[in-house]
Amino acid sequence: MFDLIITGSKAVLPSGAEAADIGIKDGKISAVGGPGTLAPIGAARVIDATGQIVIPGGVDPHIHCSSPIPFPGRNEDLLSAPPEQVSRAALHGGTTTLLDFAPCPPDEPLQRSIERRQREWAGACYCDYGFHLLLHGKLSQGVLAPLPEAIQEGHASVKMFTTDIRPNRQGRMVQFGDIWEVLKILGTSGGIAAIHAEDNDIVMHMYEKLIREDRVGFENMAEVHNTLSEDLSFNRVIRLAENVEGAALYMVHVSAATGVAAIARSRAEGHAIYGETLHQYLLYTAEDYKRPGGQMFHTYPSLKFAKDQEALWAATVHGVIQAIATDEVCCPLKVKLQGRRIDDTTGGNSGVEPRMSLMYTHMVEKRGYSLPDFVGLTSANAARIMGLYPRKGALAVGSDADIVLLDPRSRRVIRKEDLHETDYTPWEGHEVAAWPSMTILRGKIVVEKGQFHASLSDGQFLPRKIPDNIRSRPAM
Repeated sequence: MFDLIITGSKAVLPSGAEAADIGIKDGKISAVGGPGTLAPIGAARVIDATGQIVIPGGVDPHIHCSSPIPFPGRNEDLLSAPPEQVSRAALHGGTTTLLDFAPCPPDEPLQRSIERRQREWAGACYCDYGFHLLLHGKLSQGVLAPLPEAIQEGHASVKMFTTDIRPNRQGRMVQFGDIWEVLKILGTSGGIAAIHAEDNDIVMHMYEKLIREDRVGFENMAEVHNTLSEDLSFNRVIRLAENVEGAALYMVHVSAATGVAAIARSRAEGHAIYGETLHQYLLYTAEDYKRPGGQMFHTYPSLKFAKDQEALWAATVHGVIQAIATDEVCCPLKVKLQGRRIDDTTGGNSGVEPRMSLMYTHMVEKRGYSLPDFVGLTSANAARIMGLYPRKGALAVGSDADIVLLDPRSRRVIRKEDLHETDYTPWEGHEVAAWPSMTILRGKIVVEKGQFHASLSDGQFLPRKIPDNIRSRPAM
């Protein structure tokens, strides 16, 4: 007897989208069968999903909870929303797995940094989660020496910046020599590097230039964090990785056609490199900075231009971009709007809740993507790259029963009052063609028809191991 049976739907299985019944037992998918085939076995509850689409729970591979978002001269200790707040919103929107970051300062032993982050999240997240290790500044042996052991313990991805991003926030950038050393460690230890790539010389030069010319309004952001910066930085770090045996790259928040071209070239030569973009870049451009409250649409690197947006969409079709994330930085509207200059505007966005519905609308309904491609870009591919598949991102026997019933009959216009993140949404007024009617986390119904049933004890930490095929070649 099953705990749950989901019947009457089109299910997006690893083999494709087809009519199927799904049986759930002890938090796992224990059977997948044809329509009506599981009913004779029986279940504590049978869920009729007629007219809906059954998909794996979303995987957002790039969020920032309880992360510093200081404003120069004030609010220096301000943090983004905690995992409790963000994970609640994620479940309402059909995302069941979040990957955040464990900041690892160069002056602190690596294991101590990891343990601190684990304490902050334990019992504080409604959904499942994992961490990328976030290295920054001049790396010490206290960080580098224990890195192989940390990778083996399940922290299999390491993020690094090639820029300080803003002139008033020094200390993020990792020098290329240190990136080289980390890539060597990852190559031999089985990890993957997640790179925020911008050319620091170009970015800081443009800050100086625009400030000197008194063109400091945030609407000029795309001149600072520009397409040339993405071109130079992507190609430099990619060439570095191509010369390290076993090195694999995950380029976060690709924003420009130049970044797309750099990834495409390396993948064509057989190197293990993957691209992530954000739904902000797919649906907004630098022109949106000119709208009232245009800071709402900003993240770092900046929004770019129509031709870049076109290249990003094309890249999701041609296999250059594998994942669509949020770069979630959830904060109140007054914080998001507190900066008006190129050097003080708050990055990130509150977007984890509407991501799945927005992407279904713009991919499946408006652009004719297949359901498997939609699931790949919002769930399965990130799970594969980050060492979670098929536990996550798949409707398959043995997978965690993280399941979303996406209801195309629930068309709606997004309003901040209906969401669960904060007091604004950059997606205000967008119409979506579907919305989750039910979210299931490891067999437990955590959201049903808008009612929240999750407990903070539900969220589990996910240790990860990057598969060899992901690290040895472009595997998808």
